[in-house]
Amino acid sequence: MGAVLATFGIDWRLLLINAVNFGILMAALWYFLYKPVMAMLEERRKRVAKGVADAQEAARALSEIEASRAAALSKAGKEADKLLDEARAAAQLKEREIIARGEAQAQRSLEDASKQAAELKTQALEESKREVAALIVLGIEKARQK
Repeated sequence: MGAVLATFGIDWRLLLINAVNFGILMAALWYFLYKPVMAMLEERRKRVAKGVADAQEAARALSEIEASRAAALSKAGKEADKLLDEARAAAQLKEREIIARGEAQAQRSLEDASKQAAELKTQALEESKREVAALIVLGIEKARQK
């Protein structure tokens, strides 16, 4: 084997020293460069995975919030419709009450006007009777004087 190495011009001692130097260089690079870079990459992978998980959680929470918001808006809309219906019913009831009071007041006013008209008629008849009686008395007195 020594002849083959000599033929190609390879010194086995230099080859051995280069192999040891290469091994030391690989060990140093592995210890000082590869391990820290791999640790940094692993940490970054974990952060990215955590970021993805957090984003998925946030998306899920957002969808829950949107669903609860939609439910709350729907509930509020139903309550508003209910309140509006109640207000309309109350307004109709109040309208009926006001109309009934107005009709009752109109009826009372009509009755009062009828009573006043009857009283005025009665007074006018009595006054007319008095005037007729006074005229009769005057007529009789004039008839006596002649």
